[in-house]
Amino acid sequence: MERLPGFRDFYPEPLPHAEAWSADARNHIFRAWRETARRYGFREYDGPPLEPLELFTLKSGEEIVGQLFNFVDKGERAVALRPEMTPTLARMIATSERAYKKPIKWFALPQLFRYEKQQKGRLREHFQLNCDIFGEADTAADAELIALLIDSLRALGLTHEDFVIRLSSRNAWQEFFAARCQDETKAYDFYQVVDKIEREKPEVTAQKLTALGIALDDVKHFIAAGEPTAELRTVIDNLAARGLGAFVKIDYNVIRGLAYYTGVVFEAFDKKGEFRAIAGGGRYNNLVKLISAGKVDLPALGFGMGDVVLLELLKSRGVLPKFTSGVDVVALVEDETLRPETLGLVQQLREAGLAVDYSLVPMKGDKQFKRALELAATHTVRLERGADGAVLAKVKNIQTREEKVVSPTDVIAALGR
Repeated sequence: MERLPGFRDFYPEPLPHAEAWSADARNHIFRAWRETARRYGFREYDGPPLEPLELFTLKSGEEIVGQLFNFVDKGERAVALRPEMTPTLARMIATSERAYKKPIKWFALPQLFRYEKQQKGRLREHFQLNCDIFGEADTAADAELIALLIDSLRALGLTHEDFVIRLSSRNAWQEFFAARCQDETKAYDFYQVVDKIEREKPEVTAQKLTALGIALDDVKHFIAAGEPTAELRTVIDNLAARGLGAFVKIDYNVIRGLAYYTGVVFEAFDKKGEFRAIAGGGRYNNLVKLISAGKVDLPALGFGMGDVVLLELLKSRGVLPKFTSGVDVVALVEDETLRPETLGLVQQLREAGLAVDYSLVPMKGDKQFKRALELAATHTVRLERGADGAVLAKVKNIQTREEKVVSPTDVIAALGR
C-alpha cells in the first residue's frame, strides 16, 4: 500500500532512504517559526482543515475549484480541504474581532492541500507559517511583518547572502494600469500577466498585454525604474533602522496574482535563484469586509511561508543541524533482580525532565551500551548491589568515560541537573 501522490511520510532520523522527509527537520523548522513569532508578540491560532467550499470561491472565484480537494459531505454540504489559511482566519476575525484589542497579531502552522500538478518545490500538501496583523493601516505594520519574515529565516541559519525580500506595491501597479486602461474589469487580468512575466515567454506576455491596450516595453520600463512609492520608502526606512536593510530591495516584478491584495506586497527568494519563492504576502484590506458581507471592515496584512521550498533551501545551504534521538540517559539493566528499582529510577528521571530510554526486555549489557551509543545519549546509569547489599547507581558520561558511584537518590545531581 503506497501513499497518495503529492503527499508525504515523515520519518525520524536517520532516514530510511534519500527521498524520505524528516520529521526532525520539520520540527526544527516549526520550533524556529513558533519562537520567532512569539518574540514578535504574535499569538497562535488554528482552524478546521475542512471548510465550506463557498469560503474559498467567495475569495478566489469559481476557478479555484479545479485546484481543490472538494466533495459533498454526508450532510449534503459542499466542502473542501483548505488550500490556504487566510479565508479561515478572515472568517474567524469577522466573527470574533470585538473580543480582541487591536492590532490583532496572530500566527498559525496549518497543513494545506491543493489538487494540482506536482512540481519541484510544490506538492499537493504542505505545512506553512502564516502570520497576519489586523486593525492597523499604517505601514509600520507592513515593516513589522516583513521584519518577522526576515527573522524567521535568520532563526534557521540563513543570512542576507542567502535570501532577499523583494518589495512591491499593488497601489503603484493600480496607478500604472489606470493611466493606460479605463476598463477596471481588466485589472485582474493585467495583474495575472505581470505576475507571470518572469516565467512566460516575452512574445506571449506581449500578446496578452496588447489585448489589454498596454505595451510590454512600457511595463518593462516601469519595472526597471524601480522608483519606490512613499509607502515603500517608509517600509524600507523602518527596516533599515532595525539593521535589516540588506535583506530587502524594490522589485516591481512582484505583484502577487491574487485579486485581494491592496497595498505593499512582497516575496522572499533565495539569492542564487535555485528555488521557487520561499514566502509571499502583503496587504489585503478588503478581505474581512468581503467575508463578513460588509459587517466588519478591518485593515489587514499577512504572509505565508511553506516548508517544502524552505527545507530544500536549508539543505542546499548546509544549515540543518545533525538530528539525534534526543535521549539524555540510557538506563542499563544488567541485574534483572534490580529491574523494579531501575523502573522507579527511570520514572524519577523522566519526571525531572530528562529523556530516558532502557531495554524493555532482558538483554546483554554490551548490547544495551551499544544501543546507548546509537541513540547518542550523553549518559548511562546502572544499578548494582554493593557488598553490603545496598543498591548503588553508577552514572557514566559516555563521551568522557568518567563514572560516578552515587546513591540512587543522587543520580539527578550526578547528571548535573
